Amino acid sequence: MRMSDHRPDAAVETSEDELVEAEIVPTTEIPDPHALGLELPEDREAAIEMLLVELKSARDEGDSYLDDLKRVAADFDNYRKRTTRENAVMLDRATERVVMGLMPVLDTFDAALQSDPKTETEKKQYSGMLNTREQLLNALKDEGLEVIATVDEPFDPEIHEPVGAPSGEGRLTVTQELRRGYRLRGKVLRAALVVVDVG
Repeated sequence: MRMSDHRPDAAVETSEDELVEAEIVPTTEIPDPHALGLELPEDREAAIEMLLVELKSARDEGDSYLDDLKRVAADFDNYRKRTTRENAVMLDRATERVVMGLMPVLDTFDAALQSDPKTETEKKQYSGMLNTREQLLNALKDEGLEVIATVDEPFDPEIHEPVGAPSGEGRLTVTQELRRGYRLRGKVLRAALVVVDVG
């Protein structure tokens, strides 16, 4: 049986069943009680009792500090999450403002591209406008912009704004797009202006 290194009164049982006092070698240097601000009584039992009271007090104080630290950590985590959410909302609003400001530019491109180029110069200009519009749309798509589908799509009042009312009853289908509609990260920025008819 191994000798204990932790109890001052440790003893081992020998093969002859004799109890032998073990010599304890402390693994760390025992601090001076005076350096810790303690005046230990001469009586061993009283000193142990005093040390146990001091230990309990230190543990209670440590638990209190740990609880405070956990509260601070939780508060900081909540603050970090709230700040992340607020930053995301601010970024979404800023992106939405920029896209809304560029919609008239996109509408101008769409209107200009309705023309039918005849001469070689007009064809080059048309091609240049088409490429510029596509570059602008692709840049905005990277920010979450998507064009709302229209022609031959079932009419959806959430994303389509109809012009006039079709005659007859039945399933409505979009037959013509008058102005493009856009969504930004799933939110409808502007419904598409469309002509609908009974499909």
